[in-house]
Formats: sequence, C-alpha cells, structure tokens
Amino acid sequence: MQKGKIYQSLSGFYDIVVNGKTYRTRARGNFRKHQIKPLVGDWVEFDAPNQREGYVLKVLPRFNELVRPPIANTDQALVVTSAIEPDFSASLLDKELVALEREHIQPVLVFTKVDLLNDQARSAFLVEVQKYRDQVGYPVVVTTDSDADEKLKALLPHKQTVVMGQTGAGKSTLLNHLDPSLELETGEISQALSRGKHTTRKVSLVTINDGLVADTPGFSSFETLDIQATELKNYYPDFVRVAPECKFRECLHINEPNCAVKQGVKNGTILTSRYEDYVDQYQSIKAQKPVYRRKRGN
Repeated sequence: MQKGKIYQSLSGFYDIVVNGKTYRTRARGNFRKHQIKPLVGDWVEFDAPNQREGYVLKVLPRFNELVRPPIANTDQALVVTSAIEPDFSASLLDKELVALEREHIQPVLVFTKVDLLNDQARSAFLVEVQKYRDQVGYPVVVTTDSDADEKLKALLPHKQTVVMGQTGAGKSTLLNHLDPSLELETGEISQALSRGKHTTRKVSLVTINDGLVADTPGFSSFETLDIQATELKNYYPDFVRVAPECKFRECLHINEPNCAVKQGVKNGTILTSRYEDYVDQYQSIKAQKPVYRRKRGN
C-alpha cells in the first residue's frame, strides 16, 4: 500500500502522483455505497501492482473541500474575474468569495481584460476593484499591470492553488502566461451569450514555480446552497470586523436596529454592492428547501 495525492480525476479514473511517478487507479467498490468520492487534491492510500492498474483504498481526512470546482486540500484560490466579455458580476464574485471563506481558503482576486474597456470605463472599474483590497481586505492583481505575472508567481511556491472563475474570464490564458510550456487550450467568447466556451473540462493539478496549481472548468452561475442563512454573515470578513459594534450579539445585519454593518454601508466603509449581495443570498437561502451535503471522504 502506498500514499499519494490525486492530481487528476477523469471518467472514474484517478491519477495519483508519488515521487514523480503517476499511477492510474480506480476507486474501491464500496466507495459509492458509502457516498465517498475522491477529489483532486486528496491524499489517499492506494494499492497498484503497476502504474496502469490500481485501486484507491482510503481517502485521508481533508482540511477543506470545494464543491465547485470539486477539489480538496487547497491553500489559496486565484479568483479570475473579467472586466468585460463576460461582463463583471459583483454578485458572482461575492458568492465565490463566500464559498472560499467557508473553507478557509485565501482568495486572491485577479481581474482580466481591463485593457478592453475604454478609458472612462477602465478608470471607474479600477476604482471599484481596488475597494475589494482597501475595504474588504483581499489581495488584488490586475493582469494588465506590468508586474502582475511576477506577483502571481510569487504566491505559488509550496502551496496548492485553485484557479477558478466564470467561463471565458481567462483562467487558461492566465496560466499560459505564468508557464508557457503548459500550452493550455483557450476559448473564444460567444457574442450571443457573452459567455466563454468551456475549454477546461476537468480538474487537474500542474506544477508551476514549485507549487501545485489547478485549472478548473468555468461556470456562468454560482450558488452557495449548503450554507445556513444564519452562518452567511460569518463569511463576509468586512462584516465580521465591525460586527462587535452591533447592538445585538447575533445581529444578522438585515432588520436589526443599531447595526454596525448597515451603518458602514451608509458611511461608505462597506461596499453597497457587497451588502446588497449579502441580503440577496440570505433571502435565497431562507427561501430554499434544505440541501444535504455529500458525505466527506475520510
């Protein structure tokens, strides 16, 4: 029996890397019965007589797990968001950030295609995205900046990083910039739908600058459906910082009086768009039927 990390999952096969060797395996038969699904990034125990035939015997405990994209044991995420083609969506970005905060994954906001905006729109856009750095506290990288590639490369060593974002935002293009030897396929934008074509169809780990990086399939919508409505506020760090100043300890920042979050929106220290997205998500979660999470592998 050996121990290794899953680098790729495709059509029921799991590629496990140990000391530079890749073993193609399948999951043990009773995994499905126990609703255990191995994920890229999982550390597993497996048995393989050779590099083409083997079985995953056990999924070792995860320290985090994303459902979308499906990946485990991730340290940080490059959240790739385009300024245009497809158009910037603060709502989509905020939902992604909630999912990452829930799993204690450090987000790095990467904004692409800023050069496609006209001068006026570009200036306004850059003001808005820098608020995510100054008012929310997230690292922000704009790919048109001359030092963008070096900033991103410096984040990668000795970490597992997931690159995620909506379809057509430029995830594969970004990775090709960071390591041209990857030669990842990139897609055109559908003008009719303002959506990118899905060029990445699987999750797989590659090595860039001494770190493991996952290119993942894009999406056009994103829902945080398995979060309790009362928990949601905990995944907005800009809310968490001022929440002790609320009149009520368990303030949900919705209808309560003397709410520090709502006061922050009024005085401009909390982004109005972030607060509106929070209220929308809160109401959506309250209105939905219960969603039960798949059992985590362990």
